[in-house]
Amino acid sequence: MASLALRPALIAGVGAALLCLIAIVIWWPGVAAYDSVEQYKQVLSGVYDDWHPPAMARLWAAVHPLGPGTAPMFVLQVALYWFGLGLFAAALARAGRSRAGMVVLALGAFPIFAGWQAVVLKDTQMLGALLSALGLIAWWRLDGRRLPVAASALIALLLGYAMLVRANAVFAVMPLAVILWPGPIRPWLRLGAFAIGTLAALLVMPIANHRLLGADETTITRTVPIYDLAGIAHFSGADDALPPGDRTLIAARHCYQSFFWDPLGDTAHCGAVSIRLNALPRGDLNRLWLVAIAHHPLAYAAHRLNHLNATDRLAVPRGREGATPPSESESNDLGLGSPGAAASGASLAAGWLVEAPPAWPIAWIVIAVTGLWVALRRPRGPLRDLALALAVSALSLEASFAVVSIASDLRYHLWPMLATALMAISLLAEGPVPRRALVAGGGALALVIAIGATARIMLPQAPDGYEAMLG
Repeated sequence: MASLALRPALIAGVGAALLCLIAIVIWWPGVAAYDSVEQYKQVLSGVYDDWHPPAMARLWAAVHPLGPGTAPMFVLQVALYWFGLGLFAAALARAGRSRAGMVVLALGAFPIFAGWQAVVLKDTQMLGALLSALGLIAWWRLDGRRLPVAASALIALLLGYAMLVRANAVFAVMPLAVILWPGPIRPWLRLGAFAIGTLAALLVMPIANHRLLGADETTITRTVPIYDLAGIAHFSGADDALPPGDRTLIAARHCYQSFFWDPLGDTAHCGAVSIRLNALPRGDLNRLWLVAIAHHPLAYAAHRLNHLNATDRLAVPRGREGATPPSESESNDLGLGSPGAAASGASLAAGWLVEAPPAWPIAWIVIAVTGLWVALRRPRGPLRDLALALAVSALSLEASFAVVSIASDLRYHLWPMLATALMAISLLAEGPVPRRALVAGGGALALVIAIGATARIMLPQAPDGYEAMLG
């Protein structure tokens, strides 16, 4: 009987393994984006800094003897991705929900998700680590069993790595850890654990990067204050946020853009502003930043809401950069190659899909809020608890973008989008969704789609290419 119960799980696992192999064949040897090239330079030189996550660069250096270029990290992150999805699908199948397990595998093969997972970046490393941790949790928890010590240690390692490769990943990790922690712990204690754990992680991560991983400190932590100051100057028109000369330069050269902070870091465009602000002592820059927010709260809110609209891809023009997964590596002289024709075809398919609602983070936010509402009204149980943790994880990470985001690439939203989809699958596998939730959530989703579609029809097409986006 036990072997019969495990047969659907075995089928799901084999399916995930086959899809993993297909992904490796299609996208071999992986795609190197600009950030990938810069990190690979650190791997080759042995000199690390914190502009890119040193944990990822150190891991890349460790696996570099297995093969040059992106290939080892590409295989690692694709394997983690399908390992996690495969375990999740197998756990559902073993629990008698084989159809839900098949949907999980189909979700993983969705061209946007699969295409981005081929790009060697901190975001895809984080996604692979989180999915593997989630798959391990689901394998034992959905069967009503406690996690073995070895599995718990591996999950802790994966979640720790996820936090080290993305500064704001802590907002995704802590809800998973706190909500899925076993035992009848009161909600206010879990909330306190979330707050304390998040604060502790934010304090410890810089120490780990600089002292444990030996990374040199850069100006990466100054990007948010500089971006916010430029946004406040842009929307307020006041001279007290930045000197008049800086504000004039920002206006003349289009240094401020809701899409991303990059013009402010580009020497040819607006480097003078960043150079002056980066030269300030950190305390002086922080005071300037906080005083500007206090004096111009409406300008700050306008800046942050405009950027949130851009990164959530609500009312944006057609053809916005940063959504389609690339199929060619960034030009380089380090021997980092590109995949073949099959990857180009997959990227083309993803390019057709990025203008549709499944590639809009705002649509997934609406679904996550609806799912959270449903999960909170269901009695505790393995599937419900898993769905609740996924919803809170997705929404917590998305909420962090309201205050710390400086760019609008779709890759930043891969975990919230996938987590929300897995939440929805879990809730539907457990039972029907109440009509009231369907009507409210469906109405909100229809409104979001109407706004997004209208904007893409009415607004002028976005500039084509990174250089054009810089203005």
